[in-house]
Amino acid sequence: MRHSGCIVVILLLLTPAMTFAQPAFETVKRRALHETVHLDGVIEAVQQSTVSAQTSGTVQRLPYDVDDSVTAGDLIVQLEDSEQRSRLRQAQAGLEEAEAALSDARQRFERIEAIHERGLVSRQEFDQARNSLAAARARVERARSSVAEAEQQLSYTRVLAPYGGILTERHVELGESVSPGQPLLSGLSLEQLRVVVDLPQKYAESARTERQAKVTLVDGQVLETGEMTFYPYADPQTHTFRLRMRLNEPGGSLFPGMLVKVGVPVASREALWVPLSSLIHRSELRAVFVLDEQDRPRLRQVRTGVRDNGSLEILAGLSAGERVITNPSELVGSDRLNPVTEAGREANP
Repeated sequence: MRHSGCIVVILLLLTPAMTFAQPAFETVKRRALHETVHLDGVIEAVQQSTVSAQTSGTVQRLPYDVDDSVTAGDLIVQLEDSEQRSRLRQAQAGLEEAEAALSDARQRFERIEAIHERGLVSRQEFDQARNSLAAARARVERARSSVAEAEQQLSYTRVLAPYGGILTERHVELGESVSPGQPLLSGLSLEQLRVVVDLPQKYAESARTERQAKVTLVDGQVLETGEMTFYPYADPQTHTFRLRMRLNEPGGSLFPGMLVKVGVPVASREALWVPLSSLIHRSELRAVFVLDEQDRPRLRQVRTGVRDNGSLEILAGLSAGERVITNPSELVGSDRLNPVTEAGREANP
């Protein structure tokens, strides 16, 4: 009864002053409501890695520093390469020696083969010459492998950027000796970005089924997302499931580490909706004007839910198909206003 009295008191304050034309109205509609959980997500680079040394040596050059941009194939670390060059020269000399021995073995075999055909040498000598030729060929192949390995070791002294991006961390300094496996530089690429968010366990299954998400920046800008990946296991510390989404970067304005809001639909249900402009909100009172069968406005107290794109969810107080006035403020001072309580009692002015 306290709320009904409140309605009557508010309506008694409305003084008729002018004639009001047919009020604008909309019917109460029933449509689906997708419940969404809003979580904090982080933008990260798809390509981010640490380059490590693949040979031993001393750092001779560091052409780029932290926060510098590099392109794929740029020299980012130069190691002192005298030892590797010496090994390469030794391998090349060994190859030349093996090739000379092969040439000699080939010539000897050809001579013995010609004589053997005329029956002037034994079968044993012929077999020895043929085996010597095969051994010489094997030594050449081994020498070539040694040259290739030495060339590879020499190439390891020139560390190149695997992709274009930004250097984020330097792990070595000039003059420092490094060994295979030691980290040198870390970096990331800005060409491909993604959003990572941790889903609470209770939302994981529904989110995996719906496979929809809305990503927005702090200023409200909606970001276009691509493929979604759900991790098949939960974090043992937080008991959350990680969701990862490809991100189409708008104009190069996004960077790894930025925070975004991720809206993930987790449930769907039927709800009643009215225009947000139809709500009358006075202290604890929430009500709308409903047109009766005689097109007279009647004040109806309602219980409201969420707001969505200019619409308001009605939890109680209205039924689908009823007509609500969309501009209740225009009823103030109108002779169309004939306030009636929910019990049907008219308020005396």
